[in-house]
Amino acid sequence: METMRWESDTLVLLDQTRLPLELKYIYCRDHHQVAEAIRNLRVRGAPAIGVAAAYGLVLGVDAARCSTRREFLERAREVAGELALTRPTAVNLSWALRRMLDRLENAPESDPGALRGILLAEAHAIFVEDLETNRAIGRFGQELIPSGARILTHCNAGALATAGYGTALGVVRAATAAGKKVSVFASETRPLLQGARLTTWEMLQEKIPVTLIADNMAASLMARGGVDLVIVGADRIAANGDVANKIGTYGLAVLAEAHGLPFYVAAPLSTVDFSLAEGGQIPIEERDPAEVTHLAGRSVAPPGVRVWNPAFDVTPARLVTAVITERGVAYPPYGESLARLCK
Repeated sequence: METMRWESDTLVLLDQTRLPLELKYIYCRDHHQVAEAIRNLRVRGAPAIGVAAAYGLVLGVDAARCSTRREFLERAREVAGELALTRPTAVNLSWALRRMLDRLENAPESDPGALRGILLAEAHAIFVEDLETNRAIGRFGQELIPSGARILTHCNAGALATAGYGTALGVVRAATAAGKKVSVFASETRPLLQGARLTTWEMLQEKIPVTLIADNMAASLMARGGVDLVIVGADRIAANGDVANKIGTYGLAVLAEAHGLPFYVAAPLSTVDFSLAEGGQIPIEERDPAEVTHLAGRSVAPPGVRVWNPAFDVTPARLVTAVITERGVAYPPYGESLARLCK
């Protein structure tokens, strides 16, 4: 499943706003197009956003045609600043851009052409590392999945949310590859239906059994004994293990605790933000009210009604059974276990 590729100095992105009805790629030839794609969810998911932004930085400095190292560095910082503003919650965005700038600033080369080559090589490295990271998360995570498990997931933390393979769905893929007969319940994920549109589509492509449920059906499904565990991705994890993820995740964590079910988070260590002590410090993106008042372009609410539309919520660390990373599984207390994995 190809979320993105670099082709002839162009970033080619699978337009996720068209799925599942249309498979269409868009061609980004400058960083403004990449920024628009990130802002409008044509590319989405914290790891995928980070990779796309890295390539967007390459496109931004290439267009500037700088003649000196100083001009090149100034332009790179300017473009990175623009890209960083597109979505505030997903820390992989700022992480990838900071990594790109650090690589550039530490390079001894002065020729802009050589510097541009260094940036492109770093973007390629971030892309490849994301794929390797996801597969490692899958290997560690599948050990926690019993054969025959019925797995509830929320939003989309699959190949579409990464450079490929996925985090939460990467664990599902790895469990399937290990011969475990698992199945998936995908909550629809209002208001933009990433679970209904994207997760179900991915699972059908992989021929992994999947059942779609409305968000408000999760409690009833758990009460009937229909779920064995919950696994989700993350857009940012604070140092203490509080997790920011798609709105509705917190509710599922509360329900999982009430029904005695494990609640796992699968995410790369680049998603952990050690500069934030706890989840209350995580910036939460608020999006266009029309995403709530309209469905498929059609109004479903009275004109003029007030809307609150946060894109994410924060799940307290006390509700998280474990965080699955590319270096192993972290258990509470997360302030110690996550820091240890990052050494």
